Amino acid sequence: MYYGNIKNCDIADGLGVRVTLFVSGCTHHCRGCFQPETWAFDYGKPYTQETEQSIIDMLAPDYIDGLTLLGGEPMEPENQRELLSLLRRVRAVCPGKNVWCYTGYTLEADLLGESRARCEVTDELLRLIDVLVDGEFVEAEKNISLAFRGSENQRIIDLNQTLETGRTVLLEL
Repeated sequence: MYYGNIKNCDIADGLGVRVTLFVSGCTHHCRGCFQPETWAFDYGKPYTQETEQSIIDMLAPDYIDGLTLLGGEPMEPENQRELLSLLRRVRAVCPGKNVWCYTGYTLEADLLGESRARCEVTDELLRLIDVLVDGEFVEAEKNISLAFRGSENQRIIDLNQTLETGRTVLLEL
């Protein structure tokens, strides 16, 4: 896996102060995407054990609320397989931190249903994510006044409650 950027102290991509990992590789190619360079799976730098340790170290301070995954597309199967190790470590080493993930896939149709996005690690990865912002960016539905999303069709899902209840629960901001 490659990544385009890591931000420390990000306040734009989830509640609170966050560490944000922008993974590379995306097959959605949304019109109006704010980072089309991340569509290439080999964009940026290789993700290594040192990269993972650096993210864990950035999460350590008390003022950091959690980790956000975006891209690119974190839920491309090749990225899911790499991110699973990171999220397992985050849960083990930083238990008070929450995890947000942005994906162009939709939860019900693509991540819980049969699709090209599902792979052998999808279910475990979803259990390690607290908040899922789902849906492709739709330029015709762009709205800059929305909190933590770019277009009206995107949802901010409380993934813990959703998986527990079996019905989609939107996060109350």
